[in-house]
Amino acid sequence: MRFRHHVFVCENRRPADDPRGSCACKGSEAIRRALKEELNRRGLKGQVRANAAGCLDACAYGPSIVVYPEGIWYGHVTVEDVPELVERHLVGGEPVARLMVPELNRRSG
Repeated sequence: MRFRHHVFVCENRRPADDPRGSCACKGSEAIRRALKEELNRRGLKGQVRANAAGCLDACAYGPSIVVYPEGIWYGHVTVEDVPELVERHLVGGEPVARLMVPELNRRSG
């Protein structure tokens, strides 16, 4: 496996007057920049990939992030949350419960 984790950060941008809102308008671009900086600072470049994503259909929870291979969805993430996400989830393997979106993390079956 080339990467241990793929982190997709929604950077979808809708018009400011769209009632659904959009993750980019809520600061997701800065979150992805901070994520990339933190991964580089921690020496995780090449192990964890921070990707910009188009619409993840979760803007109501935005800025939204999904981490694979676990398929863990995070919502209402801020730049300040990035070091905790990296340390606890991407390094320690423990999802950050306070940022998880319960409706998106339910597993069927």
